[in-house]
Amino acid sequence: MDKLKGNDLKRAVDIFSGAGGLSIGAKMAGINPVLAVEFDKYAAKTYKRNHKNTIVLPENIKDVNPLKYTKKYPFIIFGGPPCQGFSIANTKTRNIDNPNNFMFKEYIRFVDDLKPEWFLFENVVGFKSFGKGEFAKEVENELANLGYETSSSVLNASDYGVPQKRSRFFIIGHKKSKGGIQFDFNKLKKQSTVSVEEAIHDLPYLTNGEKLEISSYKSSPKSEFAKLMRRKRRKISQNFVTENKPHIIERYKVINQGENWKAAQKKGLLNSYSSTKNTHSGIYKRLEADKPSVTIANYRKSMLIHPYEDRGLSLREAARLQSFPDDFIFEGSLSFQQQQVGNAVPPLLAKVIFEQIIHYSN
Repeated sequence: MDKLKGNDLKRAVDIFSGAGGLSIGAKMAGINPVLAVEFDKYAAKTYKRNHKNTIVLPENIKDVNPLKYTKKYPFIIFGGPPCQGFSIANTKTRNIDNPNNFMFKEYIRFVDDLKPEWFLFENVVGFKSFGKGEFAKEVENELANLGYETSSSVLNASDYGVPQKRSRFFIIGHKKSKGGIQFDFNKLKKQSTVSVEEAIHDLPYLTNGEKLEISSYKSSPKSEFAKLMRRKRRKISQNFVTENKPHIIERYKVINQGENWKAAQKKGLLNSYSSTKNTHSGIYKRLEADKPSVTIANYRKSMLIHPYEDRGLSLREAARLQSFPDDFIFEGSLSFQQQQVGNAVPPLLAKVIFEQIIHYSN
């Protein structure tokens, strides 16, 4: 018995779904996510809250038999296996023995079992170069061997209306028995750059550690992007800021837009650091108002600083910079909510890709 409901032609399965960034983009494009698999219980709870008509399985994907839920071929499967082993920034776990490096086998199993017309595989940029490029080639070859015409590319979210410089690696495939369309990444419609100022200007003033559950917007939207995120809402929720200790705030005060921890070091404010030799350039980075944000990953740990205020980014500001609409609510403690935002694929980037896929299919 098919347990999944919805438009058969545009039904989707989202695996390794996280909070659902890809699914939000899919829904914006007219695709209906009917099944999602996400092991993290808080991310799964967030997904379910924001996709009430989707079956959400908070389970280890190795234990999930997708054929238990549907015998009809979905229009598309999409998702990104855990990327800890592939990230260029994570040298501690970037090795072939990391068990997360083999989760892509589960992705391939789902494609093999469900035989969708399309699939979308995404990951960090480091996936493309990991193992001298052999991992990416292996995934693409195995998917091609299942009967798909494939293509791959790296995309920067800031080229597609997201106010953030964030690159992701994609492999997209179309079933050869359906005509074998080779997805052309060059046909994706690029959009005007959106700055941090344009993205978050209307969000409320906040202080260090403030936890403002509901607030009015401080101004009218400053851009079409902000209008799109607001969806005619009059109130904004989850304005949560991590509380930093006073010595952290003193560091923030001496860092200008575009500068990082080195500005605080010059003022003698990093004396507690035994060494800054391996300190990443993104630590204590104050965002530049007139440019897209740097990558919103673990933005709390990186101490990303608001462009004007001497504090870290709020949860809602980070979500905006990822292009999550303002009515999207995150579950779990603040640290889990922040992790969900940082791990997500920007919905507007996903939307552009899915719209092109639909264009091919019409």
